Amino acid sequence: MAFVHGVLQAYVAYGKSPQRVLEAAQITPKMLANPASRVTAAQFELLSASAMQELDDEALAWFSRPLPWGSYGLLCRASLSAPNLGVALQRWCRHLHLLVDDVMLQLHLADGVAHLQIHHTSAKPLPEFCLVTLLRSVHGFACWAVDTRILLQEASFPFTAPAHAEVYPLLFPGAHIHFNTSAAGFSFASDHLALPLVRDEAATRAMLRRAVSLTVRPYRRTRQLAAQVRTLLRQDSTSAAEALAHQLNISVRTLHRQLLAEGTTLLALKNEARLAHATVLLRQSAMPLKKVALAVGFQNEKSFARAFHAWTGQPPGAFRKSVEAA
Repeated sequence: MAFVHGVLQAYVAYGKSPQRVLEAAQITPKMLANPASRVTAAQFELLSASAMQELDDEALAWFSRPLPWGSYGLLCRASLSAPNLGVALQRWCRHLHLLVDDVMLQLHLADGVAHLQIHHTSAKPLPEFCLVTLLRSVHGFACWAVDTRILLQEASFPFTAPAHAEVYPLLFPGAHIHFNTSAAGFSFASDHLALPLVRDEAATRAMLRRAVSLTVRPYRRTRQLAAQVRTLLRQDSTSAAEALAHQLNISVRTLHRQLLAEGTTLLALKNEARLAHATVLLRQSAMPLKKVALAVGFQNEKSFARAFHAWTGQPPGAFRKSVEAA
């Protein structure tokens, strides 16, 4: 509810009534009066987007001048032609400062970690809701642009832990949360900065129709990594982790971590591909078993036979004979 009140403060600043947007989001006076009340992500998304558009200020009166409706889209489009995420974020930081004087985002690297920080450059105090939203916005854009859920390592805030501090791990998943720091910011593994951007103008237009969702909700990949790995292994079931990671523009560590998050492993996917490849060779060719073993990534026929038996319950020779008999 504290963040709902953060939106409503913009209406106070502009001298307008929030009644219409509150009713649309189904937020009642009783809920507003109870600090322990909660709203759904869909309610908050509707409230925020409606307020930004109605007030024509995507910054919701945080800064000394408004950010007119469409500013977020401008930042996105200005960054999308970048060759990788690192350049895109540098552009985002620079272009945001061209739009507002009150804050400056800075990205720097140290010991394999990327740090993005908000520096306050005006006398006007920045509310909690402003700092949280700025960080969520840039993180949401970054994840969307490279279609990867970028796991945060740390998230820091220059204020005392609020009464609703328990929601911060939901807003910044995976991050160790710190309060009373010198500046607001977050950090993540720097290998993400080398990822290429995968979005085009059509995808950008579709995203901008519900852009606030990227700020409100943790990002979910639109492409499953396991499906991508399966596709590559169908082309070459012997591909090593290093080669697969290179083709997917991620690190080997990230490859293993994300596959595990999707409930599988690279070994399981490779075994799946090896079995499929071996089955085709045994069914459709007279290739000797030794050559079949080498073709699907085994060093010798014995290890292949042992694995094939574990996968199917019968040795490869018996499998071939049963196919021929049928």
